[in-house]
Amino acid sequence: MTIHLLQDKGTPLGRQTLSWKDMVGKPISKLDDDAFTRVRAILMNGQELDSLRTKQVALRMNADARVALAQLMRVEQHQATTINWLIGADHSPLETTIGYEQTAIEVTAAVAQMEPDPYLAQGYRYALLEDFDHLYRYSAMLDRLEGKDPNNITQGYTDIVPARPTWVHHRAPEHDLLEPYGADAELATKLHALTLTGGEYQTHDYYMNIGPLFADPLARQLYAEIASVESQHITHYGSMLNPHETILEKLLVSEASEVWNYAGCAAQETNPRIRALWERFLDYELGHLQVAIQLFKDIERRDPAEVLGDGRLPRFIEFRSQRDFVRRVAQEESTMRKDGTVFVPEAEEGVSSLAYRDAVNAGGSPSRNVSATWSWMPGTELVRDEAPRRHAG
Repeated sequence: MTIHLLQDKGTPLGRQTLSWKDMVGKPISKLDDDAFTRVRAILMNGQELDSLRTKQVALRMNADARVALAQLMRVEQHQATTINWLIGADHSPLETTIGYEQTAIEVTAAVAQMEPDPYLAQGYRYALLEDFDHLYRYSAMLDRLEGKDPNNITQGYTDIVPARPTWVHHRAPEHDLLEPYGADAELATKLHALTLTGGEYQTHDYYMNIGPLFADPLARQLYAEIASVESQHITHYGSMLNPHETILEKLLVSEASEVWNYAGCAAQETNPRIRALWERFLDYELGHLQVAIQLFKDIERRDPAEVLGDGRLPRFIEFRSQRDFVRRVAQEESTMRKDGTVFVPEAEEGVSSLAYRDAVNAGGSPSRNVSATWSWMPGTELVRDEAPRRHAG
């Protein structure tokens, strides 16, 4: 699939319409569809929501772009609805949570291996290990509350083992920041950072909304704890973005990111119905990009090639199991910590994080409590109950 960001026009904005029937169609199946179909749906919902967020900020900052931004946002809202409603009622909230963490792990691991900037690549590996541990803690909660095997969701693509423990993820805010990419950064670097920022934002918001709805006290605490870490990840990835970019530059990168992600999804989707959706929305996003390009030219009087380069898309995220890479990173970097914007050994961690961690963990850590004496094994409690009887016989 060859796409040129500066030349391909896509579907004109005025022809982009979705009915309620289009938006609320048949959901995917947690058992019959490949797990990476759900990964792509979760990823793209996050991209749409972050694009809406960018446009809302732009709306408040630029009077000349208000009408165009409002028109773009209406379509983005309906695209987000269509994608988010792909997750059906056969997923419990905890199973959807497992899907969110699998998405974070597999996408971040893929990005970490593609990122050309070694410092930012380390930043991806650093947060990857934290989402990897979150999957383990939520898997323990799924077993505790529902007696379900998380592998029904992950389908064996993603290991379910502890990494850097969640109770040491809590850092003082100044140690969540990273040095941003520069004005001369490759387009791939910009797309990677924005993609992961949007993904973490979505995860944080989902946990903040779903966490209070649980009756189980430990589940409520666990969601509160991990939502706080996801907020840190938003800062972690968001601080990679160049703060000197104008809002219309950020709009260009946002639209290019959606084009890039939809193209990658369409190229790898195994469900024909969902692939057609990715292709449709790819054409929509190419149309959105043309609007953003025109705004950039008309308002800033600048060449969009300054931001988008030669218009060629970087290599796509590979939607496949990243198990070997994640295992290697877990083995080599789980003891890594932060001091300001620098990655350091455990003994050199910023002292303000130690004080902060002691304060939030003063009454104990929900993530530690939920997984005490628990380790994942295939099957549910029914399978495990049968094992002693077979042995005894």
